[in-house]
Amino acid sequence: MPPVVGTPDGLHITWYGHASALIEIDGARILVDPVWSDRCSPSPVVGPRRLHPVPHRLDEVGQVDAVVISHDHYDHLDLPTVRALTRDQDAVFVVPLGIGAHLRRWKVPEHRIVELDWDESHEVAGVTLVATAAQHFSGRGFKRDNTLWASWVVKGPRHRVYYSGDTGYFDGYKRIGEEHGPFDASLIQIGAYGPGWPDIHMTPEEGVAAHRDVQGGLLIPVHWATFNLAFHDWSEPVDRVWREAKANEIPLAVPRPGERIDVDQPPAVDGWWQALG
Repeated sequence: MPPVVGTPDGLHITWYGHASALIEIDGARILVDPVWSDRCSPSPVVGPRRLHPVPHRLDEVGQVDAVVISHDHYDHLDLPTVRALTRDQDAVFVVPLGIGAHLRRWKVPEHRIVELDWDESHEVAGVTLVATAAQHFSGRGFKRDNTLWASWVVKGPRHRVYYSGDTGYFDGYKRIGEEHGPFDASLIQIGAYGPGWPDIHMTPEEGVAAHRDVQGGLLIPVHWATFNLAFHDWSEPVDRVWREAKANEIPLAVPRPGERIDVDQPPAVDGWWQALG
């Protein structure tokens, strides 16, 4: 199907599952952490498999201006998806330091690779992309932390969006909010937490705290529902974030995978996932 394109001054967000989302902001189209493979794994036959199908084919997303990557883990940087985007799109890949080495091995042209350190930025289609701090780690094999990880600020002429990437809760959120906020919407990681890794993934309650720290507007939870990466029930993160958001009177949207929402007129939370549990 042809893509639905937002108005030049609008802000629309489509969540495709896990951390993959399309941000249509002030006429620009930014695709973040696209993973269209059936598994987030180096193998097509083992590793975490999708709990729901991809809601739209990759070619149904339409042309995008930039592909933004938060870090190089398999559930955020997907080789088959990158190759398809390289073949079928002209978009630039905006990534943290070191991830360009992966892209070069995968035959992404050099002129389409932009690597940024924290607090560095790149402008595309009238939108500024800023790599900001996060508390996580990187690595696709036995070696760790050879590449950088980041959260991202997406600044348009009229709107701003924050994407947390994968991260533990830390004091850097308040600085991000002070320097780049307030935001019209924030895409916040809420899933795949556990007592064994408190410093690299936030709980839902910490996600709400991070949203408040960065001065977010509409909270859109991500990093849940698609891949089973922790021991909690698949729906627990969103149940908890719904309670916490209500307790703090924070506007919340929980779109179905593939649902395009207007940030200025978000749909009411209806608990659609509870019928699937």
